[in-house]
Amino acid sequence: MAQVVSVNISEKKGTLKREVPEIQLRLRHGIVGDAHAGDWHRQISLLAEESVDKMRDLLPQLQPGAFAENINTRGIDLKNLPIGTRLRLGETVVEVTQIGKECHSDCEIKKLTGKCVMPTEGIFAVVVTEGAVRKGDAVEILGQEATA
Repeated sequence: MAQVVSVNISEKKGTLKREVPEIQLRLRHGIVGDAHAGDWHRQISLLAEESVDKMRDLLPQLQPGAFAENINTRGIDLKNLPIGTRLRLGETVVEVTQIGKECHSDCEIKKLTGKCVMPTEGIFAVVVTEGAVRKGDAVEILGQEATA
C-alpha cells in the first residue's frame, strides 16, 4: 500500500521545509501556513521517498523537506503519473498539474552532488478536496479528471 511518509512546510520562501505532524489542505489555496500556498497550479509539491533514497546514497543525512517538497510518499511512482491524475491523500484529494520543475541555480543539494531529483521526479498538484494529511495516511490513485 502506498502511503505518506512525511508532511513538510516552511513559513518563508527560500528556507528549508520542516516536518510537521499534519498539514491542512484548503481549496484554491494549498497548504495552510506554507509559504508556497496560493491560487496557482503548484499549490503542493510531492516527492517519492524512493527518489530521495537515490540522493541519500550521496548525502545520507537528507531529511524530509530537503528538496522543498511538502509531501513525501512511498510505494507510488509519482514521476510517471499523467497530468490530471487525482490522488487521495488521507481525507483529501489532489490533482497533478506538473511533473518536475527547473531547479534553482542555488540549490544546495545540486551544488554538493552535481544533481537533484526534484526537477525530474517531483510533482505538483492543486487541492480538489480539503482536509488533513498526516504521516502514515494511505495514498490512492483515483484516476484522471476528464478534460473538455
